[in-house]
Amino acid sequence: MKNFKGKVAVITGAASGLGREFALRAHALGMRLVLADVQADALEQTGAELAADGAQVTTQICDVRKGEQVQALADAAMARFGAVHLLFNNAGVGSGGLIWENSVADWEWVLGVNLWGVIHGVRVFTPLMLACARNDPDYEGHIVNTASMAGLLNAPTMGVYNVSKHAVVSLSETLYHDLQLVEAPIQTSVLCPYFVPTGISQSHRNRPDDVRMTAVPTASQAAAQAMTVKAVESGKVSAADVARITFEAIADGQFYIYSHPGALGHVGSRMEDIVHGRNPADPYAATPHIREMLRAKMGVA
Repeated sequence: MKNFKGKVAVITGAASGLGREFALRAHALGMRLVLADVQADALEQTGAELAADGAQVTTQICDVRKGEQVQALADAAMARFGAVHLLFNNAGVGSGGLIWENSVADWEWVLGVNLWGVIHGVRVFTPLMLACARNDPDYEGHIVNTASMAGLLNAPTMGVYNVSKHAVVSLSETLYHDLQLVEAPIQTSVLCPYFVPTGISQSHRNRPDDVRMTAVPTASQAAAQAMTVKAVESGKVSAADVARITFEAIADGQFYIYSHPGALGHVGSRMEDIVHGRNPADPYAATPHIREMLRAKMGVA
């Protein structure tokens, strides 16, 4: 996708973090915007700021766990702008702790947003974008699914999140091959950021009542939360940097998008373990102090 000006971008999780930066970048490139989030106040503020800067923008409250709400988002985009060219399936949440200590509600919430949100986005918007392409011989489309470096690696105490993001990588690779198979004028990418300062470590602020956490956090859950907050807040690559990298990759037709290419050495080691049938390597082999810090926070002797 080379030409952004005048095209329509739909962004979930658009009120803050990566989604907000995608919106700012898209506006700077002359795109029209459809912004979705569950956090009404932040979404309204982001939409108002962009409108005040001259953006053509519409906002929609959308819980991406719910297929009917994603369909309503698509309907709103078509009603306002008549087409969709660029889709960011970006909404995401995090949860940690030893994998056997996660509740059913934890699994339903994280998989609901991180995985089902992407499933609904692909299921609803891909046919819509293909229809747009049939009506426009010059149509260019692109779908970006936000996964994570956790979709390529498996750090301990991040099990629910890891599972959700690995599934998004698989879904995205399959989407890429399916679109190639039918020679669609739509490209796709999977974004795998590492630790970027966003609000994801505080995503529980928007956790819905139907999947609320009712029990006191376990020691492992509290430790995972503390470690995640520290790692995210100390990130040196900003959300704006990731937005720039992502739009450059879209223009280049690049599928895998990384915020921290230096982390790919760990991915390579994991792939070698798989190919050679070795047991998974210790993710903290080079940083044993982090393992010990995590164990100490969990009260492991």
